[in-house]
Amino acid sequence: MKRVCSIFSQILQLIPRDRFEAAVKQHQAERHARGFSSWGQFVAMMFCQLAPAKSLREITEGLQASEGKLRHLGLPEAPARSTLAYANSHRPWQLFETVFVQLLADCQKRLGVAKVGSKLGWPGKLVSLDATVIDLCAAVFDWAQFRTTKGAVKLHLLLDHDEYLPSYAVITEGKVHEIQVARKLKLQRGTMLVFDRGYTDYDWFQRLTEEGVHFVTRLKDNAAYIVVERRRASGEGMRADEIIMLEKQARSQVDTAPFLRRVRYRDEATQRDLVFLTNQLELPATTIAALYKERWQIELLFKALKQNLRVKTFVGTTANALKTQIWTALIALLAVKFLQLQAKFPWSLSRLISLLRQQLFVYRDLWRWIEVTVRATAATNYRGLFTVTHRLASLTIRKYPTQFHALQEFRLLPFGFNIAGSCSQLIWTLVRQNNKKQEGALFTDLRRYGG
Repeated sequence: MKRVCSIFSQILQLIPRDRFEAAVKQHQAERHARGFSSWGQFVAMMFCQLAPAKSLREITEGLQASEGKLRHLGLPEAPARSTLAYANSHRPWQLFETVFVQLLADCQKRLGVAKVGSKLGWPGKLVSLDATVIDLCAAVFDWAQFRTTKGAVKLHLLLDHDEYLPSYAVITEGKVHEIQVARKLKLQRGTMLVFDRGYTDYDWFQRLTEEGVHFVTRLKDNAAYIVVERRRASGEGMRADEIIMLEKQARSQVDTAPFLRRVRYRDEATQRDLVFLTNQLELPATTIAALYKERWQIELLFKALKQNLRVKTFVGTTANALKTQIWTALIALLAVKFLQLQAKFPWSLSRLISLLRQQLFVYRDLWRWIEVTVRATAATNYRGLFTVTHRLASLTIRKYPTQFHALQEFRLLPFGFNIAGSCSQLIWTLVRQNNKKQEGALFTDLRRYGG
């Protein structure tokens, strides 16, 4: 029988210990250490993210509760609260930035390349740039200047759409504008960069064009431009396709002002006109719209980060402690995303994290556990759904034969996970009028299996 360590230990094995120790020496993270290692700090903060733990007390007592299972993690014992707090406040957060970069390189190497851009009609690298605000209490985090009565930090991310992994991150004070970080980016020639209107800077647009970096963004409503050429707008939803020059650059740089492209697209779902600006003059207009639509993936990444990991409440109040926690959150996100992409089953990120959270110290093979759990959960849901559908149909056809046709279409669904949302209004109206007892039973089953 194959012997394995805990699931938490197998996740930590994605970060080679020797390379971690090399990063510790590089940043002199243990220069004044007295027993508590940087690896121990890393394990504790990863536990904070994956458990998740809301305070130093929860971290230390959670690890103490698993005292017999800590040695395989590289911890002789659980740290004291003051020890962990001191380490977070004084050991350089740059250590965990280096670990993030190392893990990202390993993940990209092991996952290979599956270019999303080529599916949309763009053969090169596709990346998205955006930032999210993490609100803080101005009285506690007095160093994080944002507004008069509010503190915040900003997390700036660059998302690689080949694997949907964050490939670059910067943490700044909340008052630092996004464009200040964007100007420092060095991108490979031929890359397609997608960003929103918050990054509008015409000089930066010209620099990207000169460096051979393509971009797609939204054009501001009050932008002044000169139309050089009008093209035939082809493609569903396309209203205009024009070659333009920005008026400010056309007047100040007559010979060097770049030609840009303005594409107006009608979104039928929201009944809104979206105007895109790009320096890519050859792609079909529909591809430009599709590339900007793909930018939504970075918004989903921010949502997953904030909902599933510990980046909204912090276990330390210093800048160093806060950045340490955010970088360990990004490392945890990267590790779980790698598991998600390597698994055969199409896991949602939140579902995978919630299951890992319950099984951190279970001794099972990680990959086998993922696949077996999927099969067992799918079978249970299918059996439970069949029971719910049968109860609903029996109740309705017995008392309300004329309404039975409303349920027949839902019995044809392969898994029927929409049954709660689709049938609830009809069923609850019928049941409330006649049978309170069955209402409770059906409600319980629908909560469990239907949605």
